[in-house]
Amino acid sequence: MGTTTNLVVVGGTAEMLDDLERTAFHLQSLWSRFLEDSDITRLNNAEGAPVTVNPLTAQLVGEMLAARTLTEGEYDPTILPKLIAEGYATSRVNPAHVTSLPASARWPIDPTGTTIEGNVVTLPLGVTLDSGGIGKGIAADIMVSMAIERGAFGALVEMGGDVRIGGTPPDGTHWRIGIEDPFVEERSIARVNLLDGAVATSSTLKRVWENEGRSVNHLIDVHTGEAMTTNVVTVSVIAVSAGIAEVITKAGFTRGDFLRWVPKLGAAAFVVYRDGTTAQSANWKDYS
Repeated sequence: MGTTTNLVVVGGTAEMLDDLERTAFHLQSLWSRFLEDSDITRLNNAEGAPVTVNPLTAQLVGEMLAARTLTEGEYDPTILPKLIAEGYATSRVNPAHVTSLPASARWPIDPTGTTIEGNVVTLPLGVTLDSGGIGKGIAADIMVSMAIERGAFGALVEMGGDVRIGGTPPDGTHWRIGIEDPFVEERSIARVNLLDGAVATSSTLKRVWENEGRSVNHLIDVHTGEAMTTNVVTVSVIAVSAGIAEVITKAGFTRGDFLRWVPKLGAAAFVVYRDGTTAQSANWKDYS
């Protein structure tokens, strides 16, 4: 998925870790927009025709649509044409892999006409999806559930900044998660304690490149269709799942009332600004 993944299993086995690793690669094969035979690529190029996909992909699409509603549109699963227009068509991991979209692809567009009937998904003509961050989060959720179901006492999966934990931690008390300082490598700027749940962090500093003389990043502002330009550099969110935490982070770059709004979703947030100052939602202290 163009990133690194860390796995911790408490009371598990080496075989279980191998199974989790295989699951991560399987999900990538289904959801990567850079692979021409992935479910996401086939959906994006279907031009409004129904596509039979893996059940996990049907789940992903359903959660993408639900996340758009949850965040009141601050997370937009259809933003891919604008991301490519900003210069992110080619994989940062393997430049031989390039995202291709049909001529009908456009943004803005309303995806609510999407239908999911069992394993058959139909996107309205012009709609294309980017599994991106939410795919990492949901993958982490799936893998932790898988470990617990197979008998692990506890598990942690970190995938590209999205952390999902469940069950018993190594010390038997809390899972302790560090929030990375965006300006000082390998330093934590905050720490949280969790019994169960997830922490996701999004940053405008991680994937940056030049496009037509401008410095751009992989986060697209849903209000302008351009790469995010904001005083906020990182947003971390604690939520019930990594998929939900990941999509809520996107609103932290655009909503002026973000820190007051987040607790209404049953989540907590921590924001780092470009000058190094920080702010947090009122309920963040419940996890510190």
